[in-house]
Amino acid sequence: MTAKGVLQVAFFLVVLLALAAPLGRFIARVFEGGRVPFLGRALGPVERACYRLSGIDPSAEMTWRTYAGAFLASNLVGMLALYALLRLQGVLPQNGGGFGGVDPDTSFNIAVSFASNTNWQNYSGETTLSHLTQMLGLTVQNFLSAAAGMAVLAALIRGFARRETHTIGNYWTDLVRSVVYVLLPLSLVLALMNVSQGAVQTLDLSRTVELVDPFVTDGGAVVTQQTLAVGPVASQVAIKQLGTNGGGFYNVNSAHPFENPNAISNILQMLAILVIPGALCTTFGRMVGDVRQGRALLAAMLVVFVPLTFVTYGAEQAGTPALVAAGAEVRADIHQPGGNMEGKEARFGIANSALWATATTAASNGSVNSMHDSYTPLGGLVPMWLMQLGEVIFGGVGSGLYGMLIFAIVAVFVAGLMVGRTPEYLGKKIEPFEMKMASLAILVPPAVVLVATALTVVLPGGVAGMQDGGPHGLSEVLYAYSSMGNNNGSAYAGYGADTPLVNTLGGLCMLFARYWVAIPALAIAGALAAKKRLEPGPGTLPTHTPLFVALLTGVVLLVGALTFVPALALGPVAEAFLMMGR
Repeated sequence: MTAKGVLQVAFFLVVLLALAAPLGRFIARVFEGGRVPFLGRALGPVERACYRLSGIDPSAEMTWRTYAGAFLASNLVGMLALYALLRLQGVLPQNGGGFGGVDPDTSFNIAVSFASNTNWQNYSGETTLSHLTQMLGLTVQNFLSAAAGMAVLAALIRGFARRETHTIGNYWTDLVRSVVYVLLPLSLVLALMNVSQGAVQTLDLSRTVELVDPFVTDGGAVVTQQTLAVGPVASQVAIKQLGTNGGGFYNVNSAHPFENPNAISNILQMLAILVIPGALCTTFGRMVGDVRQGRALLAAMLVVFVPLTFVTYGAEQAGTPALVAAGAEVRADIHQPGGNMEGKEARFGIANSALWATATTAASNGSVNSMHDSYTPLGGLVPMWLMQLGEVIFGGVGSGLYGMLIFAIVAVFVAGLMVGRTPEYLGKKIEPFEMKMASLAILVPPAVVLVATALTVVLPGGVAGMQDGGPHGLSEVLYAYSSMGNNNGSAYAGYGADTPLVNTLGGLCMLFARYWVAIPALAIAGALAAKKRLEPGPGTLPTHTPLFVALLTGVVLLVGALTFVPALALGPVAEAFLMMGR
C-alpha cells in the first residue's frame, strides 16, 4: 500500500462520517412524521398530492401484518409491471434501437432483481433495453425498492421506541416520505454533480464521433468514426448509488466513462453508496431516544469495514507471483501504480478500486468500477465474504440496518444466556418469538446461497456457464449466488449466468433473501411494540459500550465464518495456495 492510497481511504471515511450525522438527523424528522426542515414547504404539496391520488390516509396506523401485506403488495405490483414492460418492450415507444421483448426467464430475473433492490444484471443494458424500459422500469424500481427498505426499517425502529401498542406506522406514508423528502432531492443533487463531471444525460440513442486514432481494417477500409450508445445515464446513476441499487445503464457499470468520468465523480458516487446506510444509524439513535445506540451500531460496521478495505487494498497492491515472474514491476512509483492493475481503470488506480469493491459489497449496492473477477484470490475473497455476512456492514438502504438490528437481538440473547438473565435490548425483553424470527432472517439467506451453488455445480445447465475450472470456477458460481442471495447484484462476471436455470434459480434466491428477512423484521417490530418498556437494572447489558460493539461484531463474524468458511476454502483460499505454488 502507498501513503497516497491510505490517505485517499482516510479522506473518504472522514467525509462519509461528516455527512452521515446531519443526514441521519434529517431522516429521523422524515420518519417521525413532523414538518420536514428545508424541504417541507416545497415538497409538502407533492407528498399530499400522492396521498390524494392514491386514496391514502397518512394518519392511519397499521399492525405489523397489515404493514407487511402492504409491503408485499407494493413489491408484487412493481415486479409484475416491470415484467410486463420488459416483455412488451418491442411494441412500446422510446425504443429507437428497435430492441425486441426480453426473454421470459431473463425478464423474470430482471423484474425480481430490481423489485428486491438487488439489481443483478446478466445482460448489457445499452444493447438490450430501450430508454423507456430504463427510465420507467428500472429507475422507478430503484426508487421504490430503496424506499421500501427504508419503510421496513422505520417500522422496526418504532417497534423498539413504542410501548404497549399494536401498530408500527403506515407503510404508504413511510414509502412516500422516503421518496419525496430523501431519495428524490439527493438524487437530483447527485445527478447534477454527475453531469457537471461529464456523465451523459440525454434522450438521444447514440452519438457518432470522430476517432482520435483512425485505423485500417483487415479488408483495407479506413475507419474514422465510432458510434457511441448514450441515454439518460446520470439520473439513473444517482439513484442506483443512493438507493444501494447498483444496476448500471451500461454493461461495464461504473467503470464506463459515461457513468463515472473521473476521480471526482468516483468519490462522489462512493460516498453516495454508503451515506444513507451510515446516516440511518444516527436516525435509529434519534428515534429510540439514545444517540449512543446508533453510534454503537455504526462503530460495529466500521470495525469490520475498515480492516477489510485494507486487506483488499493490500492484496491488490502486492500484485501476483505471475507478474513478478514475468518481470513486471509490482512496486508503485511516480511512473506507474504497480500491483495488480488487471481489470482496473487507470483513472482510478488500485486504492479507489479496492475501496469501491469493499464499499459496494459492504452495502447492498453491487455497482463496480473494476472487474472483481480479475482481483487476486484474497482480494476477491473480501467482497464475497462481505456479502455473505448478510449485507449488514452498512448494507442496503434500510435493509442493512434492520439486518444489523436482528444480529443485535441475537447478541443480547447470547449475552443473556452467559449471565443467566432474560435478555433485553433497549428496554424490551427478547423472548422466544423474537429469536425464532431472528433465526429465520439470519439463516435463510446463507441456506439459499449454498443450496443454489451446490445445485448449479452439479447440473449441466449450471456448469456450462463456467468460464474457468478449478477453484476459480467455483468462486465465480459462489460469488454469483452470494450476490443474488444477499440482494447485492455485483458479479465476478466470468460466469455466464444468462441461462434459464440460473435466471430462475437466481430469481428465487433474490426473493428469499429480500422477503425472508424483511417479513421477520416486521414481525419482530410488532412483537416489540406491544411490550412494556423496562427500566435498566443492575444486570442489564449496556448496548452502547465498546464491549457490546465487540460482542455484536463477534456474532456477525462468527455466523459468517461458520457458514461459509468451508465453501471459501474450496474457492478463493484454495486458489490463493495454487497461485503461491503450494
